[in-house]
Amino acid sequence: MNMLQSLITSGITVVIALIVYGVLKGVINRVIKKRISEQVIPESRLKTMKSLLTSVSGYVIFFIALITVLNTFGVDSTGILAGAGILGLAIGFGAQGLVSDVVTGFFVLMENQVNVGEYVTINSFSGVVEETGLRIIRIRGENGDLHFIPNREISSLTNHSRGNMQALVDITIANSDHVDETIHILQERCNQIKEENPHIVEGPNVLGVQSLGTSDMVIRVLAKTKNGEQRSVERTLRRELKDALNRAQI
Repeated sequence: MNMLQSLITSGITVVIALIVYGVLKGVINRVIKKRISEQVIPESRLKTMKSLLTSVSGYVIFFIALITVLNTFGVDSTGILAGAGILGLAIGFGAQGLVSDVVTGFFVLMENQVNVGEYVTINSFSGVVEETGLRIIRIRGENGDLHFIPNREISSLTNHSRGNMQALVDITIANSDHVDETIHILQERCNQIKEENPHIVEGPNVLGVQSLGTSDMVIRVLAKTKNGEQRSVERTLRRELKDALNRAQI
């Protein structure tokens, strides 16, 4: 009978934990939505805070529920936690990795290295951040793959979504004595493209001959663009500058 009561009590405890977690998650969502509507803090930062708060609250609630269930079955959880035996148990269940995840995740988030919605490269994976937490970062690759990266495995993190970006285009043409004329034609078209393309912040500027081969040469063009628009601007520059050279029969 005592076992049956313990099972019933444990079940009720788990249900209550799930309800509390659901309510708390709803409260966090409402608070974050309100802050987003007030536009006091950047939306990407608020979404990151939402992910962090939800993650932390979940760990706390279910840890308390676990301790309660152990006490229900007569296990002295306080003694286990305080005793040296818990160290071996924790190591056996991989708590070292978990602690490393939490510590690394804490500093990544508190130092504002990355926010939800930003385009990043973590180790060899690139994509848009969908979720940040104390244990993992989840990013969506350009081909749709979803990558789950434990925080402890983050050896390098590049954030491509901070500030203006650069669009760099190298144009290969045949060697010619009319280098100055070619650069002049390219720069004129670059000036027109700047007026036509609102994503360009500065430039494009023809930097000059980047390299010289036996039969061809490379001319480099550089522009500063709005964040996330660099690839689009590069494609536009390649197309338009090639057309300009074709019209000039170069």
